[in-house]
Amino acid sequence: MQAPQTSSPHPMSEPIDWLPDGTPYSPRFGDRYHSENGGLDQARRVFLHGCGLPEAWAGQPQWRILETGFGFGLNFLVTWAAWRADPQRPTLLHFVSTEAWPVSAVDLLRATSVHPELAPLAEALHQQWWGLLPGVHRLRFDEGRVLLTLYVGDTQAMLRQQNLTVDSVYLDGFSPQRNPDSWDLHTLKAVARCCRRGTRLATWTIARAVRDALTQCGFEVTRVPGVPPKRDNLHATFNPRWEPRTSRQAEAPPPPSPPGPCIVIGGGIAGAAATASLARRGWQVTVLDQAAEPAAGASALPAGVFAPHVSPDDSVLSRLSRSGIRTTLEQARWLLSEGVDWAHCGVLEHRTDGTPGLSPDWDQGPGAAWSEPAPPAALAAAQLPPDATACWHHQAGWVRPARLAKALLGQPSIHWRGNCAVAQLRRVEIPANAHGPATTTWQALDAQGQVLAEAPTVVIAAGAGSLALLNHRWPLQPVRGQVSWGVHADAATPLGSLIPFPANGNGNLVPRFPLGDQADGDHGWVMGSTFERDVQALPPSATDIHAAHATNWAKLQGLLPGIAPQLEPLFAQALNAPALQPAAGEPPALRTWAAVRCTAPDRLPIVGPVDAAQLPGLWTSTAMGARGLTLALLCGELLAARLQGEPLPLDARLVKALGTERLQ
Repeated sequence: MQAPQTSSPHPMSEPIDWLPDGTPYSPRFGDRYHSENGGLDQARRVFLHGCGLPEAWAGQPQWRILETGFGFGLNFLVTWAAWRADPQRPTLLHFVSTEAWPVSAVDLLRATSVHPELAPLAEALHQQWWGLLPGVHRLRFDEGRVLLTLYVGDTQAMLRQQNLTVDSVYLDGFSPQRNPDSWDLHTLKAVARCCRRGTRLATWTIARAVRDALTQCGFEVTRVPGVPPKRDNLHATFNPRWEPRTSRQAEAPPPPSPPGPCIVIGGGIAGAAATASLARRGWQVTVLDQAAEPAAGASALPAGVFAPHVSPDDSVLSRLSRSGIRTTLEQARWLLSEGVDWAHCGVLEHRTDGTPGLSPDWDQGPGAAWSEPAPPAALAAAQLPPDATACWHHQAGWVRPARLAKALLGQPSIHWRGNCAVAQLRRVEIPANAHGPATTTWQALDAQGQVLAEAPTVVIAAGAGSLALLNHRWPLQPVRGQVSWGVHADAATPLGSLIPFPANGNGNLVPRFPLGDQADGDHGWVMGSTFERDVQALPPSATDIHAAHATNWAKLQGLLPGIAPQLEPLFAQALNAPALQPAAGEPPALRTWAAVRCTAPDRLPIVGPVDAAQLPGLWTSTAMGARGLTLALLCGELLAARLQGEPLPLDARLVKALGTERLQ
């Protein structure tokens, strides 16, 4: 027998042996990842067809599948391909899979390359297969209509921690003899708690212990003819003799809402993100905003930075920010033109307070794909000393927020209505009639009490304007932010030699971004921002602008002391150095921009129902603070998932940290 070949993946990934027949083999469990006859037939016949798919999902708004043991993703790819090929496919396909030991991206692609019919899908999966730290990861495909949620960790532990309801179960993994924990009674109980009555389960094993455990968990179990080399396989349907618990939460969540009419108040990043997430799911969304055009408020920032937050203890905000960054990156690739609207260029974080940010062993695991100690070349480019405390964020960059908001709102089933300032919301009871039972609708009213729009569901995403619409029920704090920005004259000027990537820390600098529609046109730079708490006055006064320029100049000197001198003449002019004043009639070389944001007391966004019991149908996604580019798109996805009772894009503990319920 020929000896197996051992792959040499990145040390953070699971090692794989490759058998002479090309089958991947796990040294950890001493078992093949799939049958020696190939995994494709097994994926189709054992799991997809074993759960009655694609027939069972025909015409459904969504279908939710749980798999135990992602492996190389073959079951997911086969299911995705079947969804693509089915004219009766559901609008949304959710595929949730657990995996304790993720393989490398290289091995993932190698294992699937033997199936050329799946090559485009495998390549798309490969491109997003990075940074898989323990926890929940949401990967998006086919413009967000196919959602892969990876639970990286032990199956039993992960399923017990999340709140999940599924329509099909692929019970997979290494054999019960090799990996008994994945098949024991406690794990199968965790699987059963994710099932509704009628959920179908399929697996390749017929082990007596597995059959007995499934029966004990409420499944009706049947042996069926197997897929070679197996003589028999197992089918099961969740139909317990008892009534299953619908929720493990202390308070039951709002009942799922089917797609229908909806009002979103606010046309900035938060509102646009919620709108787009709902529209992709089949909702008919009317967006109301007091401005004539989208992104006229805080989202009108000339350019901003998106980057993960880091902390030695990997705090809630750090974990949230990574999920947000993944969402922002994926949607920006779909919607925007790289180099014109945004850039995935990396960001240097100068830790000006001297704190490390990253834990000492961060670069020994998947976290290195996100952030690492800044390499010497990055420090040199930023003109920082070699011993400067700094991080390099690989998954980071800059974006023009207004471009992103407008792209999000440009999708089908979205009706924009500008110059519509909502002054109040009114709940209206509609009595039962011949057309249906009693219902509730919401009316959005202007200052004169005229109805602007009405719908059963309303989402408040108006930033600082959310405060009044929510009747000040939560202590949201307005924060005015001002940036200093300018236009590059040409590449020969000193401004043309600024660093080639954004930098953040105490403030942030985007050194170069296009001002128009072409990458080779005029470019600008932006530095900021101030944080003026409990200040809402707009536009700022001349005194306020002067103070903001002074603040931003001080931040720039601390952030990039070697780069700051290149911008000193512009700041000096704005700060009234007499010899550097512009000629009469000329625009100032240093410009300003200001807007008001809002934050919650814990500085985290607020996403969820305002009061599910007393105000059904009223939801919010607000309080993004200064992290809208990092978190808003994630919050839009979270809101839509909660509305529809979908698998959530975040760990349940992080959902709770963002939920409205924490403020009640």
